[in-house]
Amino acid sequence: MSPRAGAALWMAGAILCFSLMAVATREVSDAFDTFQIMLYRGAIGIVLVTSVLAASGQLSAARPRRMGLHLTRNTIHFAGQNLWLYAIGVLPLAQVIALEFTSPLWVLLLAPLLLSERLTARGLLAGTIGFVGVLIVARPDAARIDPGLIAAASCAVAFALTAIATKRPTQTEPVAAILFWLNVIQFVFAAVLVAVRGGVSWPDDSHAPWLVAIGITGSGAHWCLTSALRLAPAWVVMPLDFLRLPVIAGLGWLLYGEAVGPSLAIGAVLILIVNLMTLRVRREPLMADAA
Repeated sequence: MSPRAGAALWMAGAILCFSLMAVATREVSDAFDTFQIMLYRGAIGIVLVTSVLAASGQLSAARPRRMGLHLTRNTIHFAGQNLWLYAIGVLPLAQVIALEFTSPLWVLLLAPLLLSERLTARGLLAGTIGFVGVLIVARPDAARIDPGLIAAASCAVAFALTAIATKRPTQTEPVAAILFWLNVIQFVFAAVLVAVRGGVSWPDDSHAPWLVAIGITGSGAHWCLTSALRLAPAWVVMPLDFLRLPVIAGLGWLLYGEAVGPSLAIGAVLILIVNLMTLRVRREPLMADAA
């Protein structure tokens, strides 16, 4: 099997995991707040990743190293993940994913400030097109501020900052270590916030499978995506991730009766064009942290 074919298979797994995680989140959002969902996701992720490391004899890979970078990265990602979870619960699934796909655009625009990279004319053009696409997808109402739209747009910025913060760890840290500390640190954050807000709600038989699914697909999506990026460059891999939008739109229509209107379709196409433009500008495998 060629590396690109292998990358395509890993991306199929990532798309499946991301889509299932969105559906599972929608199913529990009425009973659990985002901090509680993150608590269960972190706990299940710790068990899952530790088991994989132990079974493969690689527990030493998760030893504490460069904890400052892990802490910075996961603080930002924790904020973005909570915003994403909130948006999934209150907005149409396809609308959230379309806005999430602006994350590479924010990487392009923020990298000159944070990584001392030069912003090119192509980058400025991509920024303009991307902003138009966001306005078409979001359709903001000047008379009413929608918290869900703000959350969806803000999570894309947080994921972009996470991707930038991930650039250094991925050069020196094993993927297993990054995933291990992602789950541990975010579990601790969630546990503290859940305790402050009054304690955890225990799931019943109808919610428990969905919470387990969130924990498994959360770690599985990152593992699949990172594995794909190790087999092929980002400009080959990341366009495949755009297939997640029609998949999630189909699930939203099938499960929740969410229609995809022309404004969402047009805005999503513009955001897709921007992503393709940014991949031509940045041909390097920054890890996408969409969830």
